[in-house]
Amino acid sequence: MTIAEHKVVTIHYKVVDCDSDEVIDSSENGEPMTYLHGARNIIPGLEQALEGKAVGDEFEVTVEAADAYGEHHADRVQQVPMAAFQGMEKVEPGMAVTAQTDQGPINLVITAVSEDEVTVDANHPLAGKSLKFNVSVEEIRDASEEEVEHGHVHGPGGHDH
Repeated sequence: MTIAEHKVVTIHYKVVDCDSDEVIDSSENGEPMTYLHGARNIIPGLEQALEGKAVGDEFEVTVEAADAYGEHHADRVQQVPMAAFQGMEKVEPGMAVTAQTDQGPINLVITAVSEDEVTVDANHPLAGKSLKFNVSVEEIRDASEEEVEHGHVHGPGGHDH
């Protein structure tokens, strides 16, 4: 069986920032990741690289920013008055916050703080980065009808919504 749409795939992986060689995440010494192929559960470039692979395949792939978490967009970085953060104990760079907008909640990272303003970034923290993945395909199975309908993998005992 090979990886294709509507297959449940289990992989071990390590992801490295191509610019800094920093390990960003890894399943080594932990649980592998399981996802529903074709349901946009993982970044597009990695999903495309996994297409057609079989259990036991091991490979390395570099995924450019556009096919990972997207390019970094300067217009998604804004200065916000410090008053918008009243009620928070502390406000410091690196903190993740959620802002309520007319379009719904949006995740932000605080990148700078001054006395009067806070700089927030709505880009994904990995936006603009090319990523190198080392992947080992552990398991492949057909997805259940319910998993396909819901667009994600369900655990061993099923899934209640």
